[in-house]
Amino acid sequence: MKLSKALDVRPGVTAIIGSGGKTTLMECLAAELTAQARVIVCTTTHIYPEQTMPCLISPTEAEVRAALARAGCVCVGSVSENGKFSVPELPFRTLCALAGYVLVEADGAKRLPLKAHAAHEPVVPPEANQTILVVGASGFGKPMRESVHRAPIAAQALGVGEDTIVTPELWAGFLNFEALHTRVLVNQAENEQEQTTARALAAGLHCPVCMAALQKGWIECLC
Repeated sequence: MKLSKALDVRPGVTAIIGSGGKTTLMECLAAELTAQARVIVCTTTHIYPEQTMPCLISPTEAEVRAALARAGCVCVGSVSENGKFSVPELPFRTLCALAGYVLVEADGAKRLPLKAHAAHEPVVPPEANQTILVVGASGFGKPMRESVHRAPIAAQALGVGEDTIVTPELWAGFLNFEALHTRVLVNQAENEQEQTTARALAAGLHCPVCMAALQKGWIECLC
């Protein structure tokens, strides 16, 4: 099954948040969707410039249009610290007029598999028609302080200590509490144990859920 179909990605802006594979998901979706439409990849926080597509720094509308005509997919942003890209200077409504799909990484997680959000996070554009939350299956079965970015926030919300082992049932309760997403993708579900964990998480959530091994190009809808 195609990623875009499984995740019900529609034309317009799709925001990607969470941890455990956001950038990989964005790149995989961009590669898939470019076969049928023009695609813009960007962020509302900070990302490293993409290696698989042209990257435009503070471009004009005409420059984006010309690059899309040549390549079909481009990364657009403004200069940030440490060589990273930040939010585009062009409004999202303009980006939507230039491309059929705009994929936005709207979160950061310090490369940990699970993420709790501070009050200023995530930075989801108001134009977004869906917010996909990525969860890394490798974060389960470990103490919260080892697998969760901003672990103190999650621990306080759940009324547990940061040394508490993260179970799918516990994390489902936290994701329902945050309620920042429209859909969940459990990535890194590469073996039977991780797939069982993904199903247990899905059983406790109140939204559509898929599990995947994005590096292997595999995805399955759970509910």
